Amino acid sequence: MTDAVPHILVVDDHREIRDAVTRYLERNGMRATFARDAAEMDLALKAGRFDLIVLDVMMPGEDGLSAARRVAAGGGPPILMLSALGEETDRIVGLEIGADDYLVKPFSPRELLARIKAILRRAERPEPLAGTLGGRRLGFAGWVLDTDTRALKHEDGREVSLTSAEFKLLTVFLERPRFVLSRDRLLDLTSGRVADVFDRTIDNQVSRLRRKIEEDPASPKIIATIRAGGYSLAADVREVR
Repeated sequence: MTDAVPHILVVDDHREIRDAVTRYLERNGMRATFARDAAEMDLALKAGRFDLIVLDVMMPGEDGLSAARRVAAGGGPPILMLSALGEETDRIVGLEIGADDYLVKPFSPRELLARIKAILRRAERPEPLAGTLGGRRLGFAGWVLDTDTRALKHEDGREVSLTSAEFKLLTVFLERPRFVLSRDRLLDLTSGRVADVFDRTIDNQVSRLRRKIEEDPASPKIIATIRAGGYSLAADVREVR
């Protein structure tokens, strides 16, 4: 973090929410600065350094998803998205474009604070959550993944493209072949966040990845489902030159 007191940028066009969040964070030992939209957010980021951005999705002008994509692409601070949209696809989109967590309105201020603290703790970790296989070509179950180019090719010549989330998930499996990984553990390793009770993000990502690499996604042989456990890469991993 930038100093002993975390500095949070709260971006929301609703004054009541913006003011309430700002006051609550300050009462709990954090510095808080607010912005009413993406344009004011940009000005604040140029003027100061922040440890985290609390960013609303639905705003006039540039929406929060577009703003989050820009900030993440530019190596900006971690982002916690706020939205009245509770649909699973909306949460997944927010996380895949670079947000670190997603909280649906209305929310408890205590939960918001807990999630902010969790993101800040993860931001202090020296080790990456996933992607420690850089510069290698790894073979598994007839596939070869180039971890630098993210190219995934099958021995029969097929090539598939991976989203950023799918690539992270696959590298987590390749780093831990034949290990049983719970949904919570996979979510922590791929995006560094804690699952909600009804969070289906990992299940959806596994399903999409299976459609790309399994011969029969309905009867998967590569990524196995472990009852009451989670998932496991049911294949050996080898270095390919």
